Amino acid sequence: MRQLLCLGVALVVVAGCAAPQQTNADLAALQRVAYADPDGPALTLITVINNRSGQGGHTALMVSGSERVIFDPAGSFHADIVPEYNDVLYGIRPAVFQAYRSAHARTSFHVKTQRLNVTPEQAEIALQLVKANGRVPGVYCANATSNILQGIPGFEGINVTFYPVKLSEQFDTFGDVKSELYYEGDDEDLKKGIAASNAALNG
Repeated sequence: MRQLLCLGVALVVVAGCAAPQQTNADLAALQRVAYADPDGPALTLITVINNRSGQGGHTALMVSGSERVIFDPAGSFHADIVPEYNDVLYGIRPAVFQAYRSAHARTSFHVKTQRLNVTPEQAEIALQLVKANGRVPGVYCANATSNILQGIPGFEGINVTFYPVKLSEQFDTFGDVKSELYYEGDDEDLKKGIAASNAALNG
């Protein structure tokens, strides 16, 4: 019973990562936008954090390997020029990454990014894992991301968790992590932030 109660609390805490599913793009669309990060192979953990409570609202993982994608489990982000397939966003150029951060950062939340350089082999395994994972149920964003990380050589020590901030704290223990906090002071409505980011990309 205690375990069920704890799980219930966890689900309430991360309820912000629940979102309607987007339509899967076709293979041609994914290939057309493919982008490789010139800065080399890396994993970037993305955590959306409540400015008032300090609790996590969403977790995502940007993988930079032979191409750069964002694993956005149960995520809300969508844009006209960013195709998605099974919770993976493709074509993550710098402008798209900025649009993703901007969509989530608002008066009530900021975005923490933690970039860690990895080997090409680690990056390709991460790409394979996020692409093969499939869609994630609402509120399982940190759970799915921690499971993915646990499957990458060198990250086996990650503990699977439902809590975005706890996952962020674990990620900080893996090597030379470069962290950045991103803030914006716009409307609290996430839908408005996504619409604004979509308009910026279209412009």
